[in-house]
Amino acid sequence: MFQNLNLRFEEGKIIALAGESGCGKSTLLSLIYGLLDWQSGDIVFDGEKLMGPKGNLVPGEAKMKFVAQNFDLMPYATVAENVGKFISNINLTKKKETVAELLEVVGLEDFANVLPKYLSGGQQQRVAIARALSVLPKLLILDEPFSNLDFPRKIELREKLFRYVKQQNISLIISTHELQDIIPWLDQIIVLENGRQVQNDKPEETFRNPYNPYVAKLFGEVNIFTDNEMTEFGIRKFSYYPKEIKVSENGIEAKVLESRFAGNHYWNKLNVKNKELVIYTDHKIENPVTISFD
Repeated sequence: MFQNLNLRFEEGKIIALAGESGCGKSTLLSLIYGLLDWQSGDIVFDGEKLMGPKGNLVPGEAKMKFVAQNFDLMPYATVAENVGKFISNINLTKKKETVAELLEVVGLEDFANVLPKYLSGGQQQRVAIARALSVLPKLLILDEPFSNLDFPRKIELREKLFRYVKQQNISLIISTHELQDIIPWLDQIIVLENGRQVQNDKPEETFRNPYNPYVAKLFGEVNIFTDNEMTEFGIRKFSYYPKEIKVSENGIEAKVLESRFAGNHYWNKLNVKNKELVIYTDHKIENPVTISFD
């Protein structure tokens, strides 16, 4: 499936594996963790070549933890017991403290004594993440960890989770199709398209200089221009995010088609030289306007 894939991850970094559904993110994560066999090439972790299912009696790698969409929780054990599953019982006081700390990281302090069947999918996912963190793996692999969470919980979890893995020097690979939700915490973004690596850069470079329209669209709403349109508009790049196009005193004439309140900005659709563009402004706008490109 993968073509000429050559990736390198540094220790202690938070790396996003990004791309649309079906691009190969989950398959690559399963390959790294050793759940799938690969036909050619090598996967090297911590200086050692990994063997995959052919070389491991139990699928998976000892120094890693992988939280996929199937959480595999113990149904008749409480949340706290699930989180403490891999922690030694030699020091029960220390174990209890660690479980409490991890439940705080994933925002489930009040659910310690609840059985998994009474939890939502998003809550079960957070239990699985806490359990994976409990053994302080060298590498934590998360497949779409925020997909089952509502917005307030997503904000809370991502900050606590990313701070915790940084404090513990845990390397983290996280697959996502919503880069804008996690970009402040990322060290590296790897973009896959149809099993092919199309970009591998730091977050700011990926955002400011996307390789192609596919990459640009992973960051949310964006205006895409063809080569001919770039010439016509006198602009230097093929993609402009809505905040990169400004209403200005001098510039290109534009007709306002819609101007809608969208929370911390107004969402505006304009017709400019027979092309529809979306821009964000601080205030509602009305005709006539002129725009310029940052």
